[in-house]
Amino acid sequence: MEQFLLAAAFVIVAGAGLAAGVLLVRQRQATAALREQNAALARGLDLREKELRHLADVRLPELMESLANPGVRVAGPLHDLDREAPAYGQAMQTVVDLFAGSAARVRERADRSAKSTLRAMMRAVQSLANEQQLAISHMQERHDDPAVLEGLLRIDHMNAQLGRRAQATAVLCGSWPGQQRSASSLTDAVRGATSRIRDYLRVNLEGTPSGAVTSRAVEPVVLTLAELLDNAARHSRPDTAVEVGFRSAHNGVAITIDDAGVAMDADELKRAAELLSGDASVDIHRLGDPPRVGFAVAGVLAARYGFRVSVDSQSPYGGVRAVVFVPTALLTTVPDEGPPEPAAATRPAVEEGAAAADGAATPGGLPKRSRAAVAEAAPGAPAAGERPAARPPRETAAGLGAWQRGTRSGRAATPPGGGSDPTGPAIESKDLRP
Repeated sequence: MEQFLLAAAFVIVAGAGLAAGVLLVRQRQATAALREQNAALARGLDLREKELRHLADVRLPELMESLANPGVRVAGPLHDLDREAPAYGQAMQTVVDLFAGSAARVRERADRSAKSTLRAMMRAVQSLANEQQLAISHMQERHDDPAVLEGLLRIDHMNAQLGRRAQATAVLCGSWPGQQRSASSLTDAVRGATSRIRDYLRVNLEGTPSGAVTSRAVEPVVLTLAELLDNAARHSRPDTAVEVGFRSAHNGVAITIDDAGVAMDADELKRAAELLSGDASVDIHRLGDPPRVGFAVAGVLAARYGFRVSVDSQSPYGGVRAVVFVPTALLTTVPDEGPPEPAAATRPAVEEGAAAADGAATPGGLPKRSRAAVAEAAPGAPAAGERPAARPPRETAAGLGAWQRGTRSGRAATPPGGGSDPTGPAIESKDLRP
């Protein structure tokens, strides 16, 4: 009996020990699982905290900057959220997308507001410039003193540059270039553009192409050429020339502008191509400080009126070649005007005034008169073979005034080549170039 009891007790004790062992193993397994779960939760919390800090400190600021400068790289998450926390990663991406959309809408509203304000301001500036032009014109008609006329011509030229800047800014903000003109020859279009830039004396016009620009495209082409010419002159040495030429094609005419400045690198050419394409709306906040509007204005006008502008070729002088291609649809013909005179922008103002003292304006608005006609019209003209007498100052002044009146009939704010400001900077930053 005692042995039975001992055996039973042993069995009970063994069973209890076995049960205790099993419970202990399970407890240890549960404890290990809890520890692993706690560690995973801790890692998840640490991951989320780091990702939130990275989002606030790095990703969102870079995202905001990229909206103003597409070249800025936006950092991604620190961890592989698709593997470690897919739901959290999706939520983070939703936050980024909402922020980007909101920021883009804010920038669009700010851009529209800024353009609306600038457009209104530029209209006021253009109106004042036109009033000032009329006042200058009246003064030119009243004064015969050559010294006074010289000063008025300089003011006239500076006023034309001011008007061009206001006109270009207004175009970027959605306005139209200005009044519609009659068809003008390609040569007159280049001359009109040349007269609106500071360093007009550096522009050399080569060739005498036939044909003219249609009425609706004259002002856009002139403004585009003026911006490109000014861009070329400002980014090249003051002792170098800016060459303008023409190349006829089966479907239009290409106007080439070559400077001897610094060539553009690949990134600059890419950005220039984007602006000149006119495909996207120009963000005025991305034009730099000070704003560089030349390529942007050219792109807007080219897309709006149907011509093309490119700067993807290198100038034979080491700089940049800008090409304005005017298709056949924007070309027409003008009556035969006889042998062409040298470009007005490359001739002294006194000679230009004497040559146009009593002559008419061409269809494009620029004075044109033969030497023989001047000799016949001039009082006391010398006989053939005689040396002409010196022109009296009053007669010279009258010639300058007559030339001024002739040019005003064919331009809105296009000044004659009457003087530049030699005290101003000769070289300034060109679009998209450092």
